[in-house]
Amino acid sequence: MRTDITADRHGSFARAVKSLVVPRPIAWVSTRSAAGIDNLAPHSFFTVASENPTIVQFVSVGEKDSLRNIRHNGQFVVNFAPAGLFEQINATGTDYPPELSEFDAVGLTREPSRTVDVPRVAESPAAIECRLHAEPVPVGDSFLVLGAVTHVVVDERALDERGPVVSALGPIARLGRDEWGELGRIRSIRRTPYRDLAPEADLP
Repeated sequence: MRTDITADRHGSFARAVKSLVVPRPIAWVSTRSAAGIDNLAPHSFFTVASENPTIVQFVSVGEKDSLRNIRHNGQFVVNFAPAGLFEQINATGTDYPPELSEFDAVGLTREPSRTVDVPRVAESPAAIECRLHAEPVPVGDSFLVLGAVTHVVVDERALDERGPVVSALGPIARLGRDEWGELGRIRSIRRTPYRDLAPEADLP
């Protein structure tokens, strides 16, 4: 038996949907304001938008400092969000005033980026440097931000011959309510080509 979920008084199903679209990776976005203040904030609506060119996307729910800063200079960094920095990641989600840098507020170290004028989080094991790909797209009360990837850096301890190793990176993800999740059991499986499944008569 199922229960029908009703919308809230604004007609929104967001509370239930955010508990169902899980786990959500976190874009820990660093930006720099026109006044030179370094901002850092977690955004949990985050994914890859294109392979070639490589473009990532995140959603700013409302017009926040991250969005304003990116509109100003067209640059940002997505810092990897590891479980070991769980409390700092959560703390950077506080609504600090624009004149206060989250780097300083929560005790994180700035690291120069290679291709953008925005610092990376030195304590993070990886970072994706980006330039704004297109004007942020308004979607309801939010804004879709697309970033063309200009550089990627990964801690050598989280790499093997095939690239980044998720178990070594140890990501943390947003769930519903005030819940967060870490890696559980990791399973590997390759896609099966249709050629290997179809009856011989069906093959061209």
